[in-house]
Order: sequence, then C-alpha cells, then structure tokens
Amino acid sequence: MINDNPHTPATGSVEGHRVQARGMAAVCQGAVDYSPARSIWFTMMLLGAVMGGVATATPSAVALFVISTAIVLLFGHSLGSHRKLIHNSYQCPRWLAYLFVYCGTLVGLSGPISLLRQHELRDYAQRLPRCHDYLRHGSGFCRDAWWQLHCDLHLEAPPEIHIEAAVAKDKFYCFLERTWMLQQLPWVLGFFVWGGWSFVFWGVCARVTAGVLGHWLIGYFAHNHGEMHYRVSGAAVQGRNIRWTSLLTMGECWHNNHHAYPGSAKLGLFDGEWDPGWWVLVSLRRVGLVWDVRLPEDLPARPELMPLDSPVQIGNRLGRRMPPVRMSEPR
Repeated sequence: MINDNPHTPATGSVEGHRVQARGMAAVCQGAVDYSPARSIWFTMMLLGAVMGGVATATPSAVALFVISTAIVLLFGHSLGSHRKLIHNSYQCPRWLAYLFVYCGTLVGLSGPISLLRQHELRDYAQRLPRCHDYLRHGSGFCRDAWWQLHCDLHLEAPPEIHIEAAVAKDKFYCFLERTWMLQQLPWVLGFFVWGGWSFVFWGVCARVTAGVLGHWLIGYFAHNHGEMHYRVSGAAVQGRNIRWTSLLTMGECWHNNHHAYPGSAKLGLFDGEWDPGWWVLVSLRRVGLVWDVRLPEDLPARPELMPLDSPVQIGNRLGRRMPPVRMSEPR
C-alpha cells in the first residue's frame, strides 16, 4: 500500500483501491484555507445550541437531545456511514442501508459521498510514512479545532479517489449529497410543531453541534492520545483507543483496533471494550436483517501490523490463533 516512488502510483485502502497517487507529495503539500460554508454551518448550529438551548431548556427538550443524538450516532454515523457505507463490513437489505445512511446524514458532517471521499483520503494518507498535519490531526489541539471545524485542505496535487459506481451514482446517495444541510428542515418543522423552539434548539442545533464537535474531538484524541494494542509499521499516525468514551461514541472510540482491522464490523475486540454498534449488529443478524458480517479473522493478513502484546495474548483475546509476527519497538 505504501509507495515512496514519485513515478509509481500508490493505491489504498486496505479493503480496496479507491485512492491512487504518485508519491507522498500528493498528501503532504497543500494549504488549509477558511471554508465559509463549513464555518457558517457549524457556527450557526453552535449559537443555536448555546444561546437558544440555554434560554429554552426543559427536561423534555434535553431528553429529546439525548435520544435523537444517540439514534443518529448509533444507527447513522456508526452503523450507516462508517461500518456500512465506508467499509462495507456487513450486508443488509438496501432499504436498511438507506435508512442508516440517511441517519448518518442527520449527524450534520456532510453528504455521504463527501464523507466517504474524505475518509478514503485520510485513511490512505495516514498509512504513508508522512502526510499533511490536517490529515493526521497533528497540528495541536486549538489549531486542529480551527482547521477541522472551519477550514478545508487544498492539496497541490490531490490523489485520485475513485468511488465505485454503486455508491457514486446511487440516486438516493446523490440526493442526500446535494441536500444534506436541507435534511434538517423537516425535523426543524416537526420539532417546532411538537414542542416549539425549545425542541428545535435541542433536537436539531444541539444535536448537530454535538455530532460535529464530538466527531472532531474523538478524531483528535484517537490519533494522539490513548491506549494501543497494535502498531502499523511505517504509518504516519497510529490509532488510539479512548476507553472512557465507548458508550458515547457507540464503539467508534476503539480506533487503534480499527486501524489494525479497518474492515471489521466489530470495533471493541477485547474484554471490557464495549461496542454498542456491534451489539445492534448481532441483534439484527439474529433476526435476519444483517448477514456476511466481517470480523478480524475474515480479513487478509497485514504484514505491517505488529501487536504490542504477544501474539498469544492477542489471539486469546480475539478467540483465535494469531500467526507469528515481529514485535514492535517499545512505545
């Protein structure tokens, strides 16, 4: 996957070949520029959440925030956008995939195709020996917050990202891509009729703010601070596990596990690693709505993956025998 030769294309990701680039310069050289649309979107939601939310707070409005946020993060971001659309780690009926991806759009990050393209770029860049600080959350807390929440990265010679036609030309996904901000409007109207401005501020503004801000926060810490079971040799950045956020993130906080086995539908691999997204997938599989669920043992071997524990310890935790691998250097 890693190619340092500037004359030879390099491709990624681990599951496929969506990204093609010539050398690391493609993901190292570029400028971070202010994005008015991204900045205004987040700022307006933040103001609505803080000013409107504080002025209209009621127990029922706060309950609406908690429930609606949990729904879009669990079924939308985790199961829909990440584990299904991006990694295709399980199969399900098309209507269920559409429902999950629609819920993912309601998180308020972007349209599904843009989210997929951005993930593929980051995924590819982070596996190279070097990449731009924007792509690796490597510029410090405050600067990274400004970059990720208010700016876009414009690479000088960006890699080619090829999204399969089944996704890129899907009419429903294209509709969500064009209208992802407008998808909040039906909920604004519905919540206003149901509970007035209090429900709008808490059920839409606070929910979107929590989703966008939380996505950045977990991204920052999951690439800079936290526990590690594995090291990916030669990678610009290592994933980290943020244990105390397992329920808040629906299992997405097990990012070191995810860097090790990105195609796995199960993210909490070891004892005590709570993974609500996986719990839901198990339940859906039992009733026949989900099948062909991929786990670490179903994925191709990765010679660059080095456990920080012994292979026997890792194998015991995963419930399978691990092939012998070279141990990594101490952290």
